[in-house]
Amino acid sequence: MLLKFQKYLVKNLPFLKEKKLLLALSGGIDSMVLAHLLKQSGYTVWLAHCNFQLRGKESDEDEEFIRNFASENNFKLFVTTFDTNSFAKDNKLSIQVAARQLRYIWFHQLLQENNLDYVLTAHHLDDNLETFLINFSRGTGLEGLTGIPVQNDKIVRPLLTFSREEIQDFAAENKIQWREDSSNSSDKYLRNKLRHDVVPILKSLNSAFLDSFQDTLSHLQQAKSLAEDASVLIYKQVVSEKENQKHFNIAELKRLPNYQAYLFEWLRPFGFKAWQDIYELVDAQSGKVIVSENYRLLKDREYLILEPISEKDSAIYEMSEDEIKFPMHLKISAADQIQKQSDSATIYVDKETLKFPLHIRKWREGDYFCPAGIDGKKKVSKYFKDEKMSLSEKESTWLLISDDKVVWIIGKRSDRRFYVNNTTQEILKIETLK
Repeated sequence: MLLKFQKYLVKNLPFLKEKKLLLALSGGIDSMVLAHLLKQSGYTVWLAHCNFQLRGKESDEDEEFIRNFASENNFKLFVTTFDTNSFAKDNKLSIQVAARQLRYIWFHQLLQENNLDYVLTAHHLDDNLETFLINFSRGTGLEGLTGIPVQNDKIVRPLLTFSREEIQDFAAENKIQWREDSSNSSDKYLRNKLRHDVVPILKSLNSAFLDSFQDTLSHLQQAKSLAEDASVLIYKQVVSEKENQKHFNIAELKRLPNYQAYLFEWLRPFGFKAWQDIYELVDAQSGKVIVSENYRLLKDREYLILEPISEKDSAIYEMSEDEIKFPMHLKISAADQIQKQSDSATIYVDKETLKFPLHIRKWREGDYFCPAGIDGKKKVSKYFKDEKMSLSEKESTWLLISDDKVVWIIGKRSDRRFYVNNTTQEILKIETLK
């Protein structure tokens, strides 16, 4: 494997030879093998290890193992410790996503602070296959089927064409020690379930399965390149740019045999997700709008107009006290009982159902609430449509949010999940004031 690795780097990643490299070293077999390969090949390498504090004593033992390895082999080592659980909770992320964000932010800081050139990770061919299957099972476009890139800016993956079996064989032949992550044996995560239950079956059906998979990835990457080239050429025929807006000519768009694919490619970078709604927008009535977190797409007669949401519209206002006066005057007070109201400026909620601080913001794509009188939930956008609200009415409507849940479409409709009931101990009155 060593000779194959060296030839691969010379042919495909020649720029690494004279650079200062930072290797992400977990202590697992993949990164430990990569460390040995790089050392035997004469590359200048620093090591970086993250202790995510997710496996108690085991995580600390991983760190100690890495420190000993670096000392014995004269590697410069960077180590950091993360409170991953708290970061995930505070940012409403899964543990896997939180750990990934934390480590890559730190890696880029190390590059900058120590004048290093690239981060190397030990992703290999089986990792690529698992990622492909995960994306395939969840539904994806070409972007999700072309695999993990060998290089993504400052991140380089020199083992991506090597199989798990090759790595294991090299470790055995060279008596390389590594740490086994106990979580890898659990089928709690989809990746592990695919690794343990699905991939072995695929390999048993075709002894050259990984080679066939690499060929498929190559074809898909070529198809993606062709699609991107076509997308750039067609874009100039369909889209005109005016200041901070992009105008998509609907007549030109509908002349394309597969305009939905082009819309997907052009709009995907702007954070949209409701693709069927976007495709239907082409034939919708004027004034209909679809929004992502930072952009809106408006149907305006002969055009779809893409523009950024203004800072005011995308802002989130925290209501940490009992009263807020901007962007609207809203007051919260204790109440002994519910009083009948003649307007929609007041709601009563069970205090225990709220998580403070509350927030006020405009509606976003995917927002939903649970109104009284219907089973299940309803999209806020569907509520706007059913109420026949104009574009200006939609854009001037604010939501009261508790822990990412809609408490109140302010001044219009509240969510039954927060209603006062016979077990309520404390009632809160929330009212809009002029």
